[in-house]
Amino acid sequence: MTQVFNKDILQGKVAFVTGGGTGITGGVARAFAEHGAKLAIVSRKEENLAAMKAEVEAFGGECFTVAADVREYEAVEAAIAKTAEHYGKIDIVVNGAAGNFLCAADQLSPNGFGTVVDIDTKGTFNVCRAAFDELKKSKGQILNISATLHYLATPMQIHVSAAKAGVDAITRNLSVEWGRHGIRVNGIAPGPIEDTEGMKRLLMPELKDKLVRKIPVGRFGRIVDIENAALFLASDAASYVNGVTLVVDGGSWLLGTSLM
Repeated sequence: MTQVFNKDILQGKVAFVTGGGTGITGGVARAFAEHGAKLAIVSRKEENLAAMKAEVEAFGGECFTVAADVREYEAVEAAIAKTAEHYGKIDIVVNGAAGNFLCAADQLSPNGFGTVVDIDTKGTFNVCRAAFDELKKSKGQILNISATLHYLATPMQIHVSAAKAGVDAITRNLSVEWGRHGIRVNGIAPGPIEDTEGMKRLLMPELKDKLVRKIPVGRFGRIVDIENAALFLASDAASYVNGVTLVVDGGSWLLGTSLM
């Protein structure tokens, strides 16, 4: 694959990444390490992070793993403290922990709705808040992984749509409140990314060809597309970008392209 960014674009940076073991956020974590960042990756179960840690260390990167449930503020606070103690600082926080499943609104339980909101929205706030003091010291930045589901309407996804709308609100508000401390807060809203487990589970095979024809650029996204967007936003090239949720979907949301 063509090298888009200099290999040392994040040299010396420390990135704290939730949901960093697999999927889109795992790709972002790996890309950050490949471009010089030292990683701390977070999951509820530390063993879920072993494969990513091994992959990063295999190409000479540094990867620290820590267990924390983003829904529990005290656990997140402890994970931030362990990371700061291990590396001496935190420069970048990536909020990628998320929950999702297909369910019609009239079949969705309050617990199911609340669980997704707790992981995505409350979890994002918990991590941002717990990392504030470290990011203030480093004049660091936050990158929140969002979605485009709530821009129009996506059937079977009311819980995730509500949760990601909350994530976008957090991005905007914190960018305004914390910008004066030198902290930039941005987001990425991926469209349909075909090489993810979520896409395989959520997209019915018979709809795949129909959906791709509706994407203006004529293809599904891939995790590398999100990696490149994240590298840009995390780099000095985006030093004046703040409060933006960058849509990476080939233009599909503009035509109302839905997964359903």
